[in-house]
Amino acid sequence: MTDDAELVITRVFDAPRAVVFRCMTRPEHLAQFWGPTGMSTPVDGITVDLRPGGDFVTTMVSDADGSQYTMSAVFSEVLPPERLAWTDANTGVATTSTFTVIAPDRTEVEIRQTQIPAFMRTADARAGFLSSLDRFADYLRTTELLSEDPW
Repeated sequence: MTDDAELVITRVFDAPRAVVFRCMTRPEHLAQFWGPTGMSTPVDGITVDLRPGGDFVTTMVSDADGSQYTMSAVFSEVLPPERLAWTDANTGVATTSTFTVIAPDRTEVEIRQTQIPAFMRTADARAGFLSSLDRFADYLRTTELLSEDPW
């Protein structure tokens, strides 16, 4: 965390950059990990129009009580497989993800969020965000996924 309104998380994943980028931009993959532990994101609740000006919508559903949270964003930058940026229309949070090759089968992802409202800066919110990245790392470990054509 750099200041109250900015969050920077860097994580290394054991997968090629093209695979990591693909999984973060296709609904069938996002449905496997998007959201904190205790939430599900059904594939029919995900829209990805992968172009600047395109919609990025996810609807997370609480596994405990069925309550829903929808993020509705617009992509501002799409540079496969290097960079992805969007702004959440409801909160104003701007998210930029940068994908860097560490080795042929390792990718560093830096996620930078700015304009974060106070309710999203709590320890619980950060823990939820990190648990989603843990779920993503687990998903990337599937051998079928890593052998697929990245595009």
